[in-house]
Amino acid sequence: MGLFGIFNKKKKETLDKGLERTQQSFFSKITKAVAGKSKVDDDVLDNLEEVLITSDVGVETTLKIIERIEERVARDKYVTTSELNGILREEIASLLAENNTNDNDDWDLPTDHKPYVILVVGVNGVGKTTTIGKLAYQFKQAGKKVYLGAADTFRAAAVEQLCIWGERVGVPVIKQQMGSDPASVAFDTLTSAKANQADVVLIDTAGRLHNKVGLMNELKKVKAVMKKVLPDAPDEVMLVLDGSTGQNAFEQAKQFSAVTNITSMAITKLDGTAKGGVVIGISDQLKVPVKYIGLGEGMEDLQLFNKQQFVDSLFGEK
Repeated sequence: MGLFGIFNKKKKETLDKGLERTQQSFFSKITKAVAGKSKVDDDVLDNLEEVLITSDVGVETTLKIIERIEERVARDKYVTTSELNGILREEIASLLAENNTNDNDDWDLPTDHKPYVILVVGVNGVGKTTTIGKLAYQFKQAGKKVYLGAADTFRAAAVEQLCIWGERVGVPVIKQQMGSDPASVAFDTLTSAKANQADVVLIDTAGRLHNKVGLMNELKKVKAVMKKVLPDAPDEVMLVLDGSTGQNAFEQAKQFSAVTNITSMAITKLDGTAKGGVVIGISDQLKVPVKYIGLGEGMEDLQLFNKQQFVDSLFGEK
């Protein structure tokens, strides 16, 4: 096995381990749902609906999956419960494929311009700053020149934490005094990154949602100021969500998508939780691709989201 194959094997093992509790919980519920049944009937579908909802897939996405399975059962006339796993797997994979058209295998960025600018949003406590640090590490490992912008100027801890990550990874962090205008920090970051021919810029932002109008205005101002330096910035607005919070992550995603145009998502803290099904529902309901998933504390434990590998791990396939 070559070096690339060993790396992919390790990555899959990390994913399997990270989703272990979700996978075990999911299948124990499915086993109970079909107990004593030989074919898929209304009772089995009702039980399966409950399994998906209690696995944090979400009500609307669950109903969509059940409807698709009902159509297949009606078409095929007779479907055994032993076939149900395969059908369920296919329908979940199909749903994820609708919004995650590419399975990412590397940390490449568009080559038509640089720097590539990612504006990172999300409420406090979801692992936003940590995700930025891990992204910086992965991009640097891939040979990219990375700049970080500490535009969450309302929390001293956020700026300090980003600076610690910058030192750990070995990338520059642009910051100002506490309480400074976040748009000013974004301007300084992009100006410096452009002058130094950076490949990628990650901008941290405040995680307040209690004042939606204030947050909306703040993000609009940050974007407007960015465009003075780079007309196409930001290239990406990435929402970070804590997967271990299940339905709360759904609500945060809805609220943020109402405030700004989200173009990608990173779902963190999927290790040690049984709520990994939330990835399916959030991707389906927001129609936004999941780009990264967090599976541990280590710098290398932030992975590019690969829908096929995710489904394989969810269904316990090695």
